[in-house]
Parts: sequence; C-alpha cells; structure tokens
Amino acid sequence: MSGFKRPYSITSGQPCPKCFSRLCGVQFMESGASGKGRTETMDYNLEGKTAIVTGAGKRTGIGFAIVEKLAACGAATVIADLVAPPGAGGAITFADADAMNQMAADVERAHGAPCLAVDLDITSADSIAAAMALIKDKFKRVDILVNNAGTAAGAPNPVVSYNEDAWLKTMDVNLHGTFRMTRAAVPLMAGRPGSIINMASRAGKAPVAMNGAYCVSKAAVIMLTRITALELAPLKIRANALCPGLIMTDLQQHRITMEAAVFNETFEQR
Repeated sequence: MSGFKRPYSITSGQPCPKCFSRLCGVQFMESGASGKGRTETMDYNLEGKTAIVTGAGKRTGIGFAIVEKLAACGAATVIADLVAPPGAGGAITFADADAMNQMAADVERAHGAPCLAVDLDITSADSIAAAMALIKDKFKRVDILVNNAGTAAGAPNPVVSYNEDAWLKTMDVNLHGTFRMTRAAVPLMAGRPGSIINMASRAGKAPVAMNGAYCVSKAAVIMLTRITALELAPLKIRANALCPGLIMTDLQQHRITMEAAVFNETFEQR
C-alpha cells in the first residue's frame, strides 16, 4: 500500500489533547526511518464511528478521559470495564455499574453522541462475546478499539519471589486481554478503515525493579501491536501503541502507596 511504509507508531510520554483523535482519524500516519512521523491530513470528525474503550469505568482514569475525547470528536463510544461482582466491595480493580451508567449518560449529555456502558471481563472469552453482541446490536459496527484495561497484580515484588498466580493474572489482563479484544473487534471493522490503539507503557521499554510482570506484559503489548499492524495493514486497519509515563490515576496512587509501605517510605518519597 502506498504511503504505508511502517504501519505502526509508538509514542512515548503523556497523552496530548489531540493524540487519540489523530490516531483514530480516517487517514494514515507514516513513520519514517528517522522516527519522526509525517502526518497526512487527519480527520478529527469521528461522527458515524464507534469506539470501544476498555478499562474506562473509573471517572478519574485514563480510559474515561479517552472516551470523553472521542465523544467530543463525535464518535459513539462504549465504556467497557469489569463490574464488581456481588460481595466484592469497593475493590480498586472493579468498576461500579451504576457509576458507569451515569458516566455514559453524562457523556451523551455533554457531547450529544451515543454512549453505552458495558460490563466486560477481558480475561473471559464468554464475557467478550456477550459484550461484542451488545455493541453490535446497538451500533452495528466498530471503527476504533482502545485496549486500555490493565493491571499490575502482585507488584511490588522481585521476580524470584513473585507470586505465580499474580504474574499470570497480569499477563492475562495486559497481554492476552489485548489479544482477545483485538481478535473480537476486527470482524466488526472489516470492509472499512479501522484503528486499534493499545495502551502500553514506558515500563515496556525500560525496566522498573519490583514490577517485572507489568514491564514484561507491556513489552509484549508493544510487539503484539507491531505484528497486528503488519497483518492488518492490507485491511486498512491501523494498530498503534502508546507508551505513557507516570499518570496519577487512582490505580497509580494505590500502587505507589503499596510500594511506599514495602520500602518504608512516604508516598512523596516514592
């Protein structure tokens, strides 16, 4: 395909205000050998397009910020996250169903674009199939998939004493969940340009002690993105990985608090 020499782009640093609308624009982004991207004319009008954002069920999280940006550009959006099962309490890894529905209503009111809240467990093929059926029934199509859901189960711990179940859980959410969602969404993108955006991390490019599972999983997401981009380029479906640095979400604050306790430091010292 002309103008598509390297069909992936890996961006480091904090997400900029135009980042997601650029990645989701209908035109392609070309990355030259120098690493500096040459951007063709981008279409920030996403009206008529449907975007799924996983891990978007917390109002203070990265996922919901992405939903709001996409909705502001006119896209119909899906707030997808794992709803707390009965008896789970207020665990930080779960979203609240009522809160998600209110967030969807707020998005529709603020931006005038449809928004659907969906309970989604990206470690479960059955859950993904049920969620995709709901999305297909309401929107008929998927144009944009943002694989944002993630975890750092078991951290902080050194590799030699990392709990195996926690290590595998991190891999299952961060890597295998991205794989599962990509596989499920592509059939609903077929026949028109699409965009897959995987949330990797700087930790996938540089090691962070005591966070081995997270670092390894995000490094694997970067490679998965490159392979996906190469394979889906003929279908005009792009795949990009974002590698943000530290963004102070509730989950990030929880992680730092745990690390501070392990190292006998204050939150500010970490």
